[in-house]
Amino acid sequence: MAGAHYILSIDQGTTSTRALLFDESGSPMRVRQKELRQIYPQDGWVEHDANEIWEAVLEVCRGLLTAGTHADNIAAIGITNQRETTVLWERATGKPLHNAIVWQDRRTAELCAKLKDEGKEPIVQKKTGLLIDPYFSGTKLAWLLDHIPGARERARKGELCFGTIDSWLIWNLTGGKVHATDATNASRTLLFNIATQKWDDEILGWFDIPRALLPEVKDCCADFGRTEKALFGIEIPVAGVAGDQQAATVGQACFEPGLMKSTYGTGCFAVVNTGERQVASTNRLLTTVAYRLGGKTTYALEGSIFMAGAIVQWLRDEMRLISGAGESEELAMKADPTSPVVLVPAFTGLGAPYWDPHARAALFGMTRDTGAAEIVRAAVESVSFQTRDLMDAMGADMKGAGLQSPQALRVDGGMVANNWFMQNLTDIIGRPVERPAVIETTALGAAYLAGMQVGFYGSPQDVARNWQCERAFAPKMPENERATRYARWQQAVGRVLTK
Repeated sequence: MAGAHYILSIDQGTTSTRALLFDESGSPMRVRQKELRQIYPQDGWVEHDANEIWEAVLEVCRGLLTAGTHADNIAAIGITNQRETTVLWERATGKPLHNAIVWQDRRTAELCAKLKDEGKEPIVQKKTGLLIDPYFSGTKLAWLLDHIPGARERARKGELCFGTIDSWLIWNLTGGKVHATDATNASRTLLFNIATQKWDDEILGWFDIPRALLPEVKDCCADFGRTEKALFGIEIPVAGVAGDQQAATVGQACFEPGLMKSTYGTGCFAVVNTGERQVASTNRLLTTVAYRLGGKTTYALEGSIFMAGAIVQWLRDEMRLISGAGESEELAMKADPTSPVVLVPAFTGLGAPYWDPHARAALFGMTRDTGAAEIVRAAVESVSFQTRDLMDAMGADMKGAGLQSPQALRVDGGMVANNWFMQNLTDIIGRPVERPAVIETTALGAAYLAGMQVGFYGSPQDVARNWQCERAFAPKMPENERATRYARWQQAVGRVLTK
C-alpha cells in the first residue's frame, strides 16, 4: 500500500508473545512483549491457553501501533511461531476445545512407542523427514481427538479446525476467513509428505484424522488474507509465515547449501540448508522444509535441543542460583575452569540426536568444593555440548550425501548476548561462531518473508545482502582439552539414557 514503510512481525514463542516493527532495511524499530503463562497439568505435560495467546498478540500489536506508528504505515504482517504446539477449535465460533498442547509436551510417549513397535517409523521418516516422537503435532492432535468427547465425529463433519499457532493466529486475524498454514509448519506435524508437499493419506489413516480438520498449505510468502478492519482500523495483508526455526534460517540469510544457524531460545534449534536435496539422516536428525518460495521447496537438516535458555530460567527460578539471566555469564567466568561438573539437562527428555523422552536430568562430577559458579558453568556449557552433538551428526549426514559439512555457525536468540557462552561454544564445536548485527533473526525472518511478498525485497539475494556479522568468535581451547571435556559429556549422557 502506498506510503507503507514498515513490516509488523508477530513472534509468538513458548515463553512470550512479541511484536516487532522492521523498516525496509530490516532494522528493528520497536518491540512489544508479553510473558506467556505455562500450564503443567501433570509431569511431562505442558499446555498454553490459546485464547490467552491470541489476546497477547492483539495487545502487543496494538501497543506498537499506539506508540507512534499508524496502521497505514504497515505494508504487511509476518508471523513466526512455536511450531509443533497444537490447537483444536470450533469452526463456527473459533472457541478452542482444549488448551493448546505445547511442543515440549510428552503425554503421547506411549502412543509413539506403540507406533514404533508396529514398525511405522521408517515409513514416517521417509515421507515426513521426522522421527516418531511426542514432540510433533500429529500425535498431539490424535490425543485431543481421542480424549475430547465427540471430537472425532465433529471433525469428520467439518465442524472443527486443527492448527499450529500460525494457523490459530491467521484464523483470528482474518476473522475466521482463512484456515491456512505454511509448508514449514506443515512439515512439523508428522502428517505432511515433504516430497509431494501434501497431507499424507496413509499417515492420516493411522491416526484416524479427517482431512476436513486440516489447513490449506501455502508457500512461506503468500496471501494469507487480510486482518479484520476492527482489529487495527484498516485491513493489513498477512503475507509471510514460517515456523520459528525456519524463520530464523531466513533471518540469518542461510540461503545456500551448507550455511547453518543455531537459535538459542527456550530450546536450541540448529538448521543447515541442504538445497533442493532431501538428505536422509542416519544420525537421527530431522529432514525438514527450510522454506518454500514460488512453489520451490528448499530442504534442511535440523537438530532440536529441548533445553537452552530454559536452563538459565531453571537456574534462576528453581535453583535460585542467579537472580537474572545476565548473572549466568558473570558466575560462569568465576567458576574453576578445571571443574569436572557436567549437567545433562534432560528435564523433559533428550532431543536430537538421542530422542529419548524418558531420560531425566542429572548433575555429575560434583566434589566438596563445587559451588554455585561451577553448577552455572556446567548448565551453560551443556548447551555448547549439545550443539557439538548436532554439528557432528549434521556433518556426518552431509558428508554421506556428498555435501560439504558446515564450516561455521551463525547464532541468534537471547543466550548469544552472553560472551562467555559464545567463546565456550566456539571452543567446544571447534569452528567459528558468527553473531549477527540483528539478533532478532526469528522475527526478522518473518518480516523478510512478508516483505518479499509485498515487494520490499525482490529475492532472497536482496535479503542476504542485508546480513551483517556483529562479532565473530574463534576457538582458543587446545584440542586435547576440547576432546577431554566432550568425552566427559558423552559419558554423562550415556548414564541418563534409558534406551
